[in-house]
Formats: sequence, C-alpha cells, structure tokens
Amino acid sequence: MSRRPAKPGSHEQPAPIRSQTARRQRDRGRAEEAFQRSAAKALFPPNWNRLAIFNVSALVFATVAGSSVPPVLTIACTVLSSAIAIGAQRFMAKHPRLCIGAAGRNAFIIGAIVLPMMLFSVGFSYWMLAGSLSYHWGIAALISFTAVTTALLGNRLVPVFAGKAAVWAIYALFDGSLFALGAFGASCIVLVLVARYHSRINREEDERQRLLERVRNRAEDILRDYEETGQGWFWETDRRGQLAYVSESVAEAVGRSKEQLVGRPFTELFDLASDNRDGERTLLFHLSARSAFTELAVRAASEEERWWSVNGRPVFDEFRNFCGFRGSGTDLTEKRRNAENASRLAHFDSLTGLANRLQMSQSLEKILAAPSERHRECSVFLLDLDRFKHVNDTLGHPAGDALLKQVAQRLLRSVGKMGRVGRLGGDEFEVIVPGRHERDRLGTLAKDIIASLSQPYSIEGTRVVIGASLGIACSPDDGTSSEELIRGADLALYAAKDGGRGRYHFYSADLHSQAEERARLEEDLRNAIANGELQLYYQPVVHAATEKIAGFEALLRWEHPQQGWMSPAKFIPIAEETGLIGTIGEWAIRTACADLATWPEDVRCAVNVSPVQFSNPNLPAILTSALAHAQVDPSRLELEITESVFLSDDEGTDAMFAALKAVGVRLALDDFGTGYSSLGYLKKAPFDKIKIDQSFVRGATEPGSRNGAIIASITSLAQALGMDTTAEGVETLDELDLVRMYGCSHVQGYIYERALDARSAAERLRTGLNVVAKGPRSARAARQTTLRKVVLEHGSQFYSGTVRNVSATGALVEGLWNVPVGTIFRIALSEALNVTATTRWCTGDRMGVEFAAPLERDGAGTIAGLAAEPHMPDRRELRRSA
Repeated sequence: MSRRPAKPGSHEQPAPIRSQTARRQRDRGRAEEAFQRSAAKALFPPNWNRLAIFNVSALVFATVAGSSVPPVLTIACTVLSSAIAIGAQRFMAKHPRLCIGAAGRNAFIIGAIVLPMMLFSVGFSYWMLAGSLSYHWGIAALISFTAVTTALLGNRLVPVFAGKAAVWAIYALFDGSLFALGAFGASCIVLVLVARYHSRINREEDERQRLLERVRNRAEDILRDYEETGQGWFWETDRRGQLAYVSESVAEAVGRSKEQLVGRPFTELFDLASDNRDGERTLLFHLSARSAFTELAVRAASEEERWWSVNGRPVFDEFRNFCGFRGSGTDLTEKRRNAENASRLAHFDSLTGLANRLQMSQSLEKILAAPSERHRECSVFLLDLDRFKHVNDTLGHPAGDALLKQVAQRLLRSVGKMGRVGRLGGDEFEVIVPGRHERDRLGTLAKDIIASLSQPYSIEGTRVVIGASLGIACSPDDGTSSEELIRGADLALYAAKDGGRGRYHFYSADLHSQAEERARLEEDLRNAIANGELQLYYQPVVHAATEKIAGFEALLRWEHPQQGWMSPAKFIPIAEETGLIGTIGEWAIRTACADLATWPEDVRCAVNVSPVQFSNPNLPAILTSALAHAQVDPSRLELEITESVFLSDDEGTDAMFAALKAVGVRLALDDFGTGYSSLGYLKKAPFDKIKIDQSFVRGATEPGSRNGAIIASITSLAQALGMDTTAEGVETLDELDLVRMYGCSHVQGYIYERALDARSAAERLRTGLNVVAKGPRSARAARQTTLRKVVLEHGSQFYSGTVRNVSATGALVEGLWNVPVGTIFRIALSEALNVTATTRWCTGDRMGVEFAAPLERDGAGTIAGLAAEPHMPDRRELRRSA
C-alpha cells in the first residue's frame, strides 16, 4: 500500500519523524512514572507496615513484664496505629502521584507516619499516668518505639524528627510537669534547627539528582540522535573478535543487515584488500595485542569508496578476563585527505612511511599497560645500520634517503605480521613483537633481518652494501616499562656493535651492570675533577744521541678512592663521550705549563690533545692564557695530536692548525701508523715531530720482523720533512740500539724511566739531564703472550705470581718484588710443564727469568705442553715435578 506524500504547506510531519516523536513521548512518560515511584519510595519507607508487628509485640511485652492490664484506650490506640501503618503502605503503592508536591508530601507524612506514632504514644502515656504500668516499662517502650521507627524510616529525617516530636509531646502533655514540658520544648527547638539544616541538604541533594537525571536523559537523546542521523556509529565484539553489536547505519553502508553482521568477524566491515593498508595493518596489530586504539582510518567494505575513523578499547570482566572490544566510528570520507596528511605528520615517518618514534612509544606503552600480565609480554628490537654514514658522505644525502626507503621496505617484508616496524630517526629503526616468543625464534627473525638488509642495494645506478646490528630486549624478563626495555635493547645493540657489527645480541644483566658501572665511574670522574683528584705524571723523552732529557710527556693519572689507580684507557673515553674532556684538557694544559715554568729552559713538555679539544674554537685562547699566566715560551709546549682529527671538516682543521702555529706551540703527530695514516696529512699539517707507536718498536728485533723497515721509512720521511721522531715504548737495550740505528732522534720508554709525578720529575731534573739506559741487554726469543697465575718455589718457600710473556728460553713474571739476580725458582707452567728458571733481571714487581733448558715448540709455533687455559698449580704439583 503506497503512502501519499504530504501536501505542500501542510503541517503533517513525515512518518519517521512522527514515530521518533511518539517514541520519545513514551520514553518520557515512563521516565516520569518511574520518577514518581522513586519519589514516593524516597518519602515513604517500604517496610512501614512492620510497625504493626512492633506495636502488638510492645503491648504484649509490657502487659507481661509490667504485670499490668492495658486500659481500653491503650488497646484502641495500638490497634489504630497498626491499622494506619498497614493501610498507608498499600495506599502509597497504588497512588504514588499523591506524594508529589509540598502539600501532598506534608499531608502524607502527618497521616501515614506521625499519626500512628502519636497514637502509640497516647496509648502508652495514658497507661503509665492513668493506669498501673510502671514508668520503667513505659519509658522503655517509648524509647524502643522511637528506635524502631528511626530504623524503619532510615535517612528520611523530616518524618523521623516529626514522629519523635509527636511521641514525646504526647508524653509531656500527659505528664503535665514543668520539667517535662520544658525538656520537650528544648528538644523541639533542637529538632527544628536540625530538621531545617537537613531539609536544606535534602533539597540540594534532590536538585542534584534531578540535574543528573536530566544530564542522563540528554546524553541518551544525543547518543540516539548521533547514531540515527548517521553522524557516527557504535560496535562491540566478543572475545573471539566477532561482532556482538553494530549500528544500523554501518549495516546499510556495507549492504547487509544487522542480523547478518552479528556473529561475523569485526574485520569484515573493512576492505582489507585495498592498496593503502596502513589503517588495517594498525587495526590488526591492536586487535592482536588487545590494546586500545583511537582514530584509525580504515576503508569500509562497501561498493563506493568510504572511509571510517574507528576507535576501540578492550573490555574486561571483574576477573580481568578479556571479553572483547567496544568502540565507535565516524565517517571521514570527505575529510580523509586533510586528516590523513595531518595523521601521517604526527604518527608516521615522512620519508619511509613507517611509524615514527612517538607512535612506536605509544604502541609499546599500550602493550605494557595491558591488564593481563600475559598480554604485557613483548620483544623490542633496536636496529642500527652499519656503514650508512659512509653512503651519506660519498653519495650524498639524497642517496641516503633513497637507501632508507629501501631498508624500510625490506624490514616490512622480513618482519611481516609478526610485529610492527618503526623508524626512530637517522638510521635507527625499531621493531615491536607482541607476545612471548622463544629466543631461538627471535634470533631467527634477527638473522633474517640482518641478512635481508645486508644484501646489495642499487642507488642511482651505484651498487651499495651496508650492514645492520640488532639489540633485543624482552618483557617482562628484561624490564616491565618502556624505558627499561628501550635501555636494555640499546645496551644490547652496543654490545652487538662491539662484537664486530653485523650481528644481534640479547640483553643480559651484565650489560646493565656494565652501564651502571660506567655511570658510577662518570659520577666519580666528575667528583674527581671537582675535588682536584686528577694528577699529571711526566715520562722523560730522551735525546737518542746525547742521552739527555729533552723533555717530558704529560700523562693523566687518577687514583680512584676505592679502585686505586685507574687506567686512562678506561676513563678517557668516558670523559670524551660526556664532554668532560674539555675541562680535563684545559686543566692539564694549565697544570703542565705551571710545572714547565719550574724546569730548565731547554726542557720541553708534551700534552695530549683529544679530537674533542682540537675541534674547540677556544683552544688557541686557552693555550695563550695558560702560557701567559705561567710565563712560559710557547715553543717549550708541545701538543700531541692523533690522526683522528683529520676525519672532521678540512677547512676547520686547517684553520685550527694555523691558529695553533700562530700561538707558537710545537705540534707532534701521535701514534703515527696505527690509525688512518696518510702522507697527505704530513704534506699539509705543520707538524714538528712524528711519534712512532710502540707497536712498531715491540718485536722489531725479532728475526723476520718488518717493524724495523717501517721504523726506518718513518724516520727517513721525517728527516726529509725536517721533523723529529720519537720512538715510544722502548724497554730493552736491543730495541734502543735498533731505533738509534734507524735514526730516531728521541726515545721514550721504560728503558730510561717510568712516568714520574711532578715532584719526582722536578727532583730528577735537579740531579741533571743525563740518563742511563737500564733493562735487558739482549733481544729475547719470540714470545707467546699469555696470562696465567703460577706458584713459584724457592728454598721450600712458595710464592704467587703471574706469567705474561713466555718464550722458548724465558718468561716475564709479575708479583714478586726486588728479587736478587741469580735467584733460582721451580715454576709449574701447566699440569704437564714444570721448569727450572733463573732470575736475570728485576725491576719493581717484574722480573725476567731464563729457563735451564729451552722449551720445545709445536707445529703451530706455540710452546709445546702449555695449556690453552690458565692453570694454578698447587704445592704438591711442584714437589712431584721436582
């Protein structure tokens, strides 16, 4: 049957609007009726009819306990009071509307509550004053009666106060004494004041409840309009991800009915096969991780292109069991383009399209904040590209950006649906894998990622090869907060890089302890700087031809309060990373200049300058200030600079060299040949000296060593350029003869002197500049580096020592002080190798021993019978071998 359209100008409303209006009127009528019933219930107690039970019980009890027969008036009043209480209960249930309004409420209070209480008081007061009931039992009955009525009335203060006033007013009137009337009057004043106070509170509470009711009704109307007009929709799933509720507008959009959608997977509402799957991938990630999500842009599974913004959160029951998801959605088809751009700027990396640092952090926080402990389990991968800086430096930043895009695509393919990939910035990436996985599986994923990223890339027609290092931390084993997990993964990443790069490393507690130790050492170093605990020691630099002290090299030393003397190799890197090296370097320069001022004019001092100090534009000014304050000739100060300073900007490096030469200080190239050696450095940098690293001096005298040829070439090059040369680490007389023969102008090492503190260095200079070489005379046989604890026996006495270097004819032993030359020991080098050795020289706690018979070497050239693992022999082994 067709429906005729409304005539133009008519006031007839369309059918949908009429039906909505009728439904709202019915809802309001039901709400009004419910309000009337709740108002009546709030005014009248639901169990008021039980007052009749107490009335009869009180009458019977007073008759028996007081041994008194109640008068007829008492019986009549008790029966009438009970009848009114029972009748009022039934009347209110049928006519709740009569209590609405002040007049109806007051009339009902008087007739249904106050009147029964007055009748009870009349009956018992008359019984006490005109009958034979004892005052004890009568007053007890009245008090019990008021207590029962108070309990029945609950928090209905006005009826409670009115009823109590009526009860005791009747008693006071029957008593007739001034004392009773006065007490009743005073109590009435108190009751009136309290009643007024509580009446005001009740009115405020009623107004608040009515306001809340209006707010609830308004919220329901708004939500209903929101859903019916298509502005938004709501959905709910069960624990299996199947729809339990969905709005009608959504069903219409996807061309299905609500009944058809209920029980189907929630994901069927969306087009998972669309080209842009960022929203769907994020949605599936949150659904699998059971974490809340907001404003996810997804495409609807409809014939026409439609986009929705979906919000949802997990729902749990009172036992924290997962029940499903509940959320809402809005249509953003028209606004999608602008919203997508803004969303990508806020949550995605603009270069690679991956999640950015903020979104990855939020995703990790949501997983770790899951109500169920099992759902907080996850793994965090921190990924750093190896040799990426080289690509940027050689091919340029556009090529680096193109490489990062390809890296992102490979990461997505390697990780797949197992986790989420994000870019933190630069060449740093992060992968979050929700759930618990065996370490073998995580290791396999890490290997796949490294293998994938290590395959060659084609960038602008150029073949590029990089690598990757991975650090992995798992929750809750390695931490329960995002900060702990990120820090653990970061520490594991550094461990992977230290292990040779191109590998992965799981977090372990020892990495954290190392980081804590490093942090404590940093704090201790700051305190040492503040408290002046750092010291400069000076090692003589001797002129090779004259054997006179030409100068000293200032070496930084730190005696830790708990750990004793600290190796500079341990705390200098910390100082460079934390920026403390600038403060330490300036202090070292000023201290060295102050000590240099007290030395003879022909003695120089060399101070090491780190690359961080060298890059400081204020370095020339610091040098000028220190030299002027100490009144020292700038040519007496020598700065030792490593080759790493040339890795920075060429123009800045050249400008710094020019500024330093303008100050007048000498420049020495330290550790030449061990770093990024290039003859171009010597061509353009104004060095006055080249220092030959001790690694070339050690072993130079051994047969077949090429170190001597390298030393000869360096000295020849330095002489051609007009530079001095210093051979470092000379410890034996044969090494001294070698470096002299090859033309080194200066020598530095234990062969002449160890490093001295400032006071000892000054005293040494007062004795003269001449020095005498002291140490082993002849070159030793090829040594095998080792580190093992041993026990030495001499004259039935046993001593602990450490063997560091072993050759076929002797060894270097530490741990015994001032051993006389010629002392014979029995030493067990391993369980199968025991030797007799004679002391040939001793300096401090180090001594060189010569074996009674040369040891044999195996095919690999190592000492035969020398255990691979260190062995600590006991006294019985020594005695058995003897």
